[in-house]
Amino acid sequence: MDALLENRKARMQYAIIETMEAGVVLTGAEVKSLRLKRGSLNEGFVKVLNGQAQLINVLIQQYDFTPGKTYDPTRTRPLLLHKKEIEKLDEYLHVKGLTAMPLMIGIKHRYIKVLIGIGKGKKQHERREELKRRDIEREVKRLIK
Repeated sequence: MDALLENRKARMQYAIIETMEAGVVLTGAEVKSLRLKRGSLNEGFVKVLNGQAQLINVLIQQYDFTPGKTYDPTRTRPLLLHKKEIEKLDEYLHVKGLTAMPLMIGIKHRYIKVLIGIGKGKKQHERREELKRRDIEREVKRLIK
């Protein structure tokens, strides 16, 4: 999948347990804006409402060249998933401490797809340990060269 938008903070703040890929219902102007990489996934999350997966609070900025047409940039957008996938997602979301967030929006075979990550929030000390481990690995690689 060719990435258009990424949520880099999500991988730092959450331990990703599982990922799933979903289609998303967009307007033409939103697709054009995404192709220009104008948007943000940082505040977005995924919820199951009335048996339908929804992408909530994802910012897709207004496309400049659509005269007279406006839309809410952070509107709730339906996700396209099979029924079993929605049930599985709903089961994960009912477990205490787990959340679902968009990790990436990209193009796959000319369709816009969202990579959803189900994760558990990391504690502050876990983040520090991960940063220390990365620094040590970087030093080892530098010394090997």
